[in-house]
Amino acid sequence: MDVTVYTDGACSGNPGPGGWAAILIAGEHQKEISGFAPETTNNRMEITAVLEALRALTRPSTVRVHSDSSYVVNAFRKRWLDNWQRNGWRTSTGKPVENQDLWQALLAVASQHKVNFEWVEGHASDRLNNRCDEMAREAIRQHARS
Repeated sequence: MDVTVYTDGACSGNPGPGGWAAILIAGEHQKEISGFAPETTNNRMEITAVLEALRALTRPSTVRVHSDSSYVVNAFRKRWLDNWQRNGWRTSTGKPVENQDLWQALLAVASQHKVNFEWVEGHASDRLNNRCDEMAREAIRQHARS
């Protein structure tokens, strides 16, 4: 099955309350998902959006993920993840990789699919990226009210 995914994460303060969102499209079907974290960072929300989108898939798929997060896209496209794993989850400067827990979870879920990443410009003319941004920010607003 071919699936197109759009994702985004948002944070009110960094760190602060955060939200993530994803839109999954398979053929005629479209599904929107989102969530909240009370104390997090923008990068964690960007990773979580992709992680939760892939978790939502019910069978192995070919997935094209569209994200405005260079951090997420480059981790895969520039093979940062391969280097981090080879270096024992350390950066090229020897520091521990941030968000290692999420990266490991994402790698495990992504291994069940054929995933390609495309960077899209955030807050620009991409309608579905903008919708994900709205949903992530709404998740923060809804929890701020409760």
